[in-house]
Amino acid sequence: MHFIGRRRRAMRRRDLLIIATGGLALGFRPYSSLSQPFRVWKMGFLAHGNEIFYQPLFDRLKELGYEEGRNLIVERRYAEGHADRFQQLAKELVQQNVDIIIVVTTPAALAAKNATTTIPIVFPNAINPVETGVVASLGHPGCNVTGGAIPTAELSAKRLELLKQMMPDLSQGIVLWNEANPSVSLGWRDTQNAGRALRIVLDPQRVREPADFGPAFAMLAQKRPQVIIVFQDALTLQHRDEIIDFTVRERLPAMFTAKEWTDAGGLVSYGENLSEMYRRGAYFVDRILRGANPMDLPVEQPTKYDLMLNMKTAKAIGLTIPHRFLDRVDDIIE
Repeated sequence: MHFIGRRRRAMRRRDLLIIATGGLALGFRPYSSLSQPFRVWKMGFLAHGNEIFYQPLFDRLKELGYEEGRNLIVERRYAEGHADRFQQLAKELVQQNVDIIIVVTTPAALAAKNATTTIPIVFPNAINPVETGVVASLGHPGCNVTGGAIPTAELSAKRLELLKQMMPDLSQGIVLWNEANPSVSLGWRDTQNAGRALRIVLDPQRVREPADFGPAFAMLAQKRPQVIIVFQDALTLQHRDEIIDFTVRERLPAMFTAKEWTDAGGLVSYGENLSEMYRRGAYFVDRILRGANPMDLPVEQPTKYDLMLNMKTAKAIGLTIPHRFLDRVDDIIE
């Protein structure tokens, strides 16, 4: 679903903040500088599927001098929505002797980390990487893994607070999330805690693979919650258009976790700029291929999160938006 005719408010480029600096050198394989004689780099890419959301990373890599078909070979492996395949796919990339591995989801990050302790691994937007054991800490990853991270505790509380302002009578809702992703499980925990504080009863609607979405939609249509909160991860991103179309067709208000969902027709979102995080992921790749040790590159978090509203979708589902909520919105699509 796509909409045109948008009014932008306070559009600011998302800046990313380095949380800390430091780290001890580990025995990772050395990398040559790009200023040295021409060489071709081999990069592993491990994700659920081949999605357009990843393209900003490759666009930025090209800007930095890494062009597929010239000096970059990309070995792509896709689990097609089945997280249990990541372990084998990670082993295949290691056997291909790649110089670096990009991982898109936490199960992929854990699989890659289990498959190698020497090949650097970059995650553009991991969720709770410390709690899931991907890295030891944000400031000192402690291993061959680094990248960008999204904290869920404060974001979960903020999203529910915003929903309560948008829908003052809100008392119950359902969270749609990927149970096969341990980082998203933590997001469910954090959202439950935030819901209790605001006296909002939240029930889970779990999915684990593509075949689960049909039954999930049927259950949501039957229960008709006041609101659906959709957690973003690589699996739900694969089914973004289906999820948005379902919520609009059933006239169910839905909160999403990144602007790309609202751009595509989702009602409201509060979170990071996914495209910018993928572009920033190219920075880590560049630094590492130029010789930096992953352990010396602290994990970064966004410094700004934006609230977006698709007014056309609000009208389509018959939802009246209070003026005080509109005053808080950073970006309105009309």
